[in-house]
Amino acid sequence: MIDDLPHTLYLLVHDEAAGGPRDRSRAALLVRAAALIDLALRGRLEEHDGTVTVSGTDPTGNPVLDGVLRDAADGHGWKHLVRRHRARTLTDVEDRLVAAGLLTAKAPRTRLGTRRLSVTDRGAPDALRARLSAVLHGSGPVRDVPAADAALLALAAAGGVRSLVSRRDRKVFRARIDTCTGTLATLAPGLEKAVRTLPMTMIAARGGMGGS
Repeated sequence: MIDDLPHTLYLLVHDEAAGGPRDRSRAALLVRAAALIDLALRGRLEEHDGTVTVSGTDPTGNPVLDGVLRDAADGHGWKHLVRRHRARTLTDVEDRLVAAGLLTAKAPRTRLGTRRLSVTDRGAPDALRARLSAVLHGSGPVRDVPAADAALLALAAAGGVRSLVSRRDRKVFRARIDTCTGTLATLAPGLEKAVRTLPMTMIAARGGMGGS
């Protein structure tokens, strides 16, 4: 089972009827941000004076995370790294899930089409949403929530993943979502800011200003 953050986030945004994420631009940014958070949680990415730095030289053993780690070696800010090579990271995540047997791929229906991806265990995304929904609707302190789950909930809210965080949920549980997002500041203040500004980053990306 692959349970790192970018692959888990992908399962949240995968739409079975669409044969993949319904909005690939949005999914790419969310998966990329999830990979950066995962690396920060592992202690492999740190922030110094607003610049992201790589800690350690050993590979993680995870090809998706190692690719993002190489991207971070040049010394940029978090927001830049969320946008950078995001489409490649999304495809890498899908390829790894296919290789692991967690997704099946069908060839495009037309020459200009895209492959259709299907989750092999249909219960896996539902179980994941149920777990994170329990965090969202829970009454216990956020400090007791696993850091990975708090990060996933923060990303889902910022990225408009309505299957997990509806518009009504955003209003009713605004304080809890805000606290989950705030936990990212313990990793890096700039990382928290990058997640909070994801809605604007998504708008800019659709306008062609988001990098590649």
